[in-house]
Amino acid sequence: MTAIPGWVIACLAREALLEDVGPGDLTTEALIPAPARCTARVTAGESLVVSGLGAATACFHAMDPAVRVTAACQEGSRLERSDLIMTIAGRAHPILAAERVALNFLGRLSGIATLTRHCVDAVAGTKTTIVDTRKTTPGLRLLERQAVLAGGGRNHRFGLFDAILVKDNHRMLCPDLEGAIRRIKETYGTRYRIGVEVEDLETLETILNAGADLILLDNMTTDMLREAVRVRNARSIVPPPLLEASGGITLASVASVAACGVDRIAIGSLTHGARSMDVSLHVTPESGA
Repeated sequence: MTAIPGWVIACLAREALLEDVGPGDLTTEALIPAPARCTARVTAGESLVVSGLGAATACFHAMDPAVRVTAACQEGSRLERSDLIMTIAGRAHPILAAERVALNFLGRLSGIATLTRHCVDAVAGTKTTIVDTRKTTPGLRLLERQAVLAGGGRNHRFGLFDAILVKDNHRMLCPDLEGAIRRIKETYGTRYRIGVEVEDLETLETILNAGADLILLDNMTTDMLREAVRVRNARSIVPPPLLEASGGITLASVASVAACGVDRIAIGSLTHGARSMDVSLHVTPESGA
């Protein structure tokens, strides 16, 4: 995944602010004089892996480009409780208006990065890579995928347009898997990686030599996963297809799955199940403000 362009992050920030701020921050406008200035510190409320620095910064700049935002860490940094994430300085009105949305981005994306890092650490010492899925929040896939990278994971295909994955519903309408792979190659040649989802060892045996680049082993037991690895390794396929385990895998089970010898583990809960981390913002009036 390449770096997210700044203009894209700015658009996402503006969209989120429109939802929250709308035509104005009623409380701040009633209580705080427009010229008032302040400084603010954003800190971690617990141990976390930080992500979302760019999105949080874009929130403050969307409200006022003159607000100064200084990151105190890098994307993917491990922080402890009370560690500084960023400082903000400028007019109080835009800082207070952007506060909640900026923290929402930081908390949500840091949650994804933190859970990903825990999963990556759990499989350390194995050859297994942790990857995400398309189970992302609509509109936020770029940021959530970036958070997975910040946590040490890898990205799966971004969408339906950059890789091929033949799943169970495709097979219901096109049951001949070998024929399906042949048709895909006739259509696209070698332009795209081809993945096939299988749920049993019999289907795995059928398609191992059919030319798939990736075989997704869906909802298999650890005994089945070990056997799938053994069967794949026993074949003289060059290069051998990657084996990816998926289906209900969590932080509690990821180490035992990796021990089966699979190349990748796809975990949907990295993005759809991560809890938001505790981050907070505290302001101090500027001298003379």
